[in-house]
Amino acid sequence: MGGRWKLGLGAAIVLGAAVGVAAQTADSEPTAQGDLALTIYNDGQALVQDVRRLAIADGRSRIDFPDVSAQIQPETLSFSADGAGILEQNFDFDLLTPAKLMEKAIGQTVTLVRTNPATGGETVERATVLSTAGGVVVRIGDRIEVLRDDGLPTRVVFDRVPPNLRARPTLSVSIDSDHAGVRPAAIRYLTGGLGWSADYVALYDEAKGTTDMQGWVTLTNQTGTTFHDARTVLVAGSPSSSGNSRNPPPPPPRGGFRPGTETAPRERLGDYYLYPLPGRTTVANAQTKQVSFLDVQGVPARKVYARTIGWLTSDHAPVNATTAVGFSTAREQGLGDALPAGTVRFYQRDREGTPQFIGESRIGHTPMGSALTLVTGDAFDVFVQAEVVSREKITSQQWEATSRYRVIADDGRAASVTSERPVEFWRTTMRYTLTNAKAVPVEVELSQSGLDRGWWSRDFRVSSEDVPGEQINADRRKYLVTVPANGRREVRVTYDTRY
Repeated sequence: MGGRWKLGLGAAIVLGAAVGVAAQTADSEPTAQGDLALTIYNDGQALVQDVRRLAIADGRSRIDFPDVSAQIQPETLSFSADGAGILEQNFDFDLLTPAKLMEKAIGQTVTLVRTNPATGGETVERATVLSTAGGVVVRIGDRIEVLRDDGLPTRVVFDRVPPNLRARPTLSVSIDSDHAGVRPAAIRYLTGGLGWSADYVALYDEAKGTTDMQGWVTLTNQTGTTFHDARTVLVAGSPSSSGNSRNPPPPPPRGGFRPGTETAPRERLGDYYLYPLPGRTTVANAQTKQVSFLDVQGVPARKVYARTIGWLTSDHAPVNATTAVGFSTAREQGLGDALPAGTVRFYQRDREGTPQFIGESRIGHTPMGSALTLVTGDAFDVFVQAEVVSREKITSQQWEATSRYRVIADDGRAASVTSERPVEFWRTTMRYTLTNAKAVPVEVELSQSGLDRGWWSRDFRVSSEDVPGEQINADRRKYLVTVPANGRREVRVTYDTRY
C-alpha cells in the first residue's frame, strides 16, 4: 500500500458492454454535426452555427446535440426550427475520461484485475471506491488499500458508465413543437478555445530594395471538439467582449508606424475585415492548422538604421543602432492589403542563396496604405555615441539673441498660476558620434527626444546644428546622417532651452 496512483500509468481502465456500443456508434458515425459555419475572432472565441436535420416529435420533447464545443458559452445559445420553440437547455460537459469514471465511482463497487508479471496469472477482487483525492483509496474486504502507481499491471473494470458522463460534449434542449416531422434545426453559440493569428514571412532583398511577403493564418482549436467540413471565416478586429481583457492588442511596432487611409479590397463586417478560407475545412481538436492568405512579390523596401537619444543622455560607450526594414502597405507599392495583427519574420539570402532569419517584429491591425518601419535587431557595424559636450546657464539677453532660431512658438494660451516659476535659460551642446564598419555608406535616422517638458518649456531654440533637422513633434527632432563607408561622422547640435 501507499504511493500515488495515476490513471493511465500503472493501471488500465476497462468498461462494460455499454461502452462497447458507444464505440461502435462513434466508428459508424464520426460526428453528429450538420452544415457547419465557423466565424473565428482574434481574441480566442468563435461563433459556431450548426444546422442539422432532425426528427422532431409533436408536443414537448428533448433533442440532444452531441459534438458541440466543450467550451460553449451556454448563455449565448440560440435555437431555431420550423414550428418549434425552446423551453429549456442543458449542457453536459462532464466528459467520459478515466479520472471522471473513477471520481463518479466513489461509493460504488468496481473490479480490480491484477496480473502477476512473473507468472502471468490474474487475481480478481471486488473493491469499493472510497476516495480519489490525491490518489485512489479502495476497500477490499476488511482492508483499506491505496492503488499504487508502481508499474504493476492493474486493470479497473467498471460495471457501467455513469448516466451523467458523456463520451462527447452534448447540448440538450427541451422544445415544444406544433407538429411532428424531419426538418432543419439550427443552433448558434459562442465558444472559447478557437482562435487564429496571423504570421508573415518576409524575404528581404537589400540589393534590389524589395521584399516578398507571404501571410499565414494559424488556426488553433482547444475546444475539445473537432469541427468537420466547416465554412470558415476569420474576422480581423477586436469586437468588445468580457474576454478581450485577456488579449490586449499588441503595442505599436518598434521602429515606426503611420496608419494608412486606403480601403482594402476585402469584405467588411461593421468595422472589421473578413478573411474567408477557400472551400470547406476540418478544424480538428488540439490541432494547429495554417492557411496562406497573402502572397506578394517585389514590394519596395529599405534598410533603416536608427537611434533615439533621450534628453541629456551621455553615453559611456557607443551604442548599437537598431536595424529595421521599412515598407508600405499601399496599393501603389504592390502590397495593397490590410494586415491583421501578427508577427512579421524577416529573412535574407546569404551568399549561397539560402534564406536566413534576420529578425522579427510584432504589428497591430494595420490599414492599407500604412507606412511601417519594423525593427529586426541591433546593427553589428553601426554605432552611435551621444555626449553632452557642454551645458551652461545663459542670460535673458543671450536667450533673446537666438530668437531667430525659434522652432515652436508660444501658442498664446493663458494659464492661471499663483506663483511664477523662476525663469532660467540653458545652452546645451550635444555631440553625436556615428561609426560605420560596413563597406558601403549608411544613413542613420538620429532622433533627439525629451524636448517637450510641458507648456512652459515649448519655446526652445536650436541655435546651431551641423545637419538640418526636422521637427517631428514638440518632443522630438530628427536628423538624417550619412556615415561614410568604413568611417565615422560627428554631428553637433546646440539647444537653448528653459530647462
